[in-house]
Amino acid sequence: MRLAFLGPAGTFSEEAALRYDADAELIPFPSIVATADAMLSGGADEAITPIENSYQGAVTDTLDLLIHGEGRRIKREINLEIVHNLMAAPGTAIADIRRVYSHPQALGQCQDYLQRTLPQAELAAALSTAGSVEQAMSADVKAAAIAPRRAAELYGAELLAENIQDGDTDVTRFVVLARSDAPPSGNDKTSVCFSFDEDKPGQLFRVMGLLAEAGINLTKVESRPTRTELGRYYFLVDLEGHREDPAVRDVLAQVGDSVSLLKIFGSYPKFTGG
Repeated sequence: MRLAFLGPAGTFSEEAALRYDADAELIPFPSIVATADAMLSGGADEAITPIENSYQGAVTDTLDLLIHGEGRRIKREINLEIVHNLMAAPGTAIADIRRVYSHPQALGQCQDYLQRTLPQAELAAALSTAGSVEQAMSADVKAAAIAPRRAAELYGAELLAENIQDGDTDVTRFVVLARSDAPPSGNDKTSVCFSFDEDKPGQLFRVMGLLAEAGINLTKVESRPTRTELGRYYFLVDLEGHREDPAVRDVLAQVGDSVSLLKIFGSYPKFTGG
């Protein structure tokens, strides 16, 4: 099986990919969009992308691909504990660092450390955590990168500080995208989005009421702009159960009658560790 991930080697996406299928042929891509598109184009059988972080919230690139794209279903979820490390070319002192590279999510997850330790350093966004190490090593100023420990080993960087993330419960949730989702396992989740053509009082309340009356537990609720006009949103919900379960199937049919658009992203086993 060929599995696309956000590369290069040494990213948290690679680590999540290995957790999902250590025997897969891992194929790196330079962006979340390219990673997800590889599955559709035949460049990979499946793709793994981050979808939310416990500190920074939604990974909007992945959400927008699911909302606006076609042909992708969520087949699995993997929760990965995130440990960020500061690294630089050998011999670099923290006091000399003038620029810090990393993926925007990683920079956001290390705000406290950066403000305390490197308040004067410029923060520079990179396409991936591992790619930021290469940028730091070749920068025209003394620079460092925030990345997984494996990236330091791969690119010859020196670890300057470990576990610099804000807190001890930094977790990123990844999803595996495929052409079809997973069959019922008995312990599943389903991800959907819906929207309304007209802005009327009580519409969202009515949908949430249908889910509550059916006894369906929601594990996530958030919104994204529809890109049509200010104040219009898609509502995204993760709920317990599989779309083929009778209770879930029936309530989603009722929801479909109450909204202008209902899109099922997929049903998949709940992550239970390992």
